[in-house]
Amino acid sequence: MFDANEIKRLIGASLPCDFVAIEGDDGVHFTGIVVSAAFEGKPMVRQHQAVYASLGALMGNEIHALQLQTYTPAKWETVRGELGL
Repeated sequence: MFDANEIKRLIGASLPCDFVAIEGDDGVHFTGIVVSAAFEGKPMVRQHQAVYASLGALMGNEIHALQLQTYTPAKWETVRGELGL
């Protein structure tokens, strides 16, 4: 079983993030929001790949699933109110 706070720490250590939120209560399936300027100009699939790369071999092993929402800082300013964050 894995801890959501450790996933958050690993992502933040690998990517310059403005905001990271990770949740999961069963230790293997997680959801998350990651906001990073590193996502500028990248399609969503590349944004998700960057996050998965920050977790390395944990993905598919200790972490069975990570459902992501990724945003650039500019996009985050528009959607965070809609998400209530």
